[in-house]
Amino acid sequence: MTKAENQRNRATEPAPGRRDDRLTAEQEATWFAYMRVSLRLDYEINRALQAEEDLSHQDFHVLNALADSPGRRLQVTDLAIRIGWERSRVSHQIRRMEARGLVDRLPSSSDARATDAVLTPQGSAALRHATPGHAALVKRLFFDGLDPALLPSLRTALDQIHEQILAQGALPRPSAQQTRWTTTAED
Repeated sequence: MTKAENQRNRATEPAPGRRDDRLTAEQEATWFAYMRVSLRLDYEINRALQAEEDLSHQDFHVLNALADSPGRRLQVTDLAIRIGWERSRVSHQIRRMEARGLVDRLPSSSDARATDAVLTPQGSAALRHATPGHAALVKRLFFDGLDPALLPSLRTALDQIHEQILAQGALPRPSAQQTRWTTTAED
């Protein structure tokens, strides 16, 4: 080992008595593979939704979460927890979407101090129109190049990671998990 390599190793070693939280080479490679997929997929989905539907990927997340909620409404705080965003980010997103007629902000039906985000008929129509193209893009970019035999293992791994994030993360556990896309006003 060269002197420079030895110094680099000592600089990254944990202090005596501290837990070693460094990633293994396999963990690091897996993390960067995940990040490449996550960032690129988000970019491609956002680009397609904006070009074809005049919606952002963030708009789509909010619309879908509201469409899958009882009464097509959620308190802003519950919406933030459900989609995994900070409350302030959701509030800003809702204001932008309200200006475009996709959602309404109304006093909460269950807490006078809170605000509900409510899916409008225009927002429901936008979601219904965007969902088939979004699903086709996800299928083409995410699933078409993947061996179907890997799907159960991939889903198990993603479910385990999600559960770990819920257990260790800062946001409270959502009261309900979204498990499908809502594609019709009747859903």
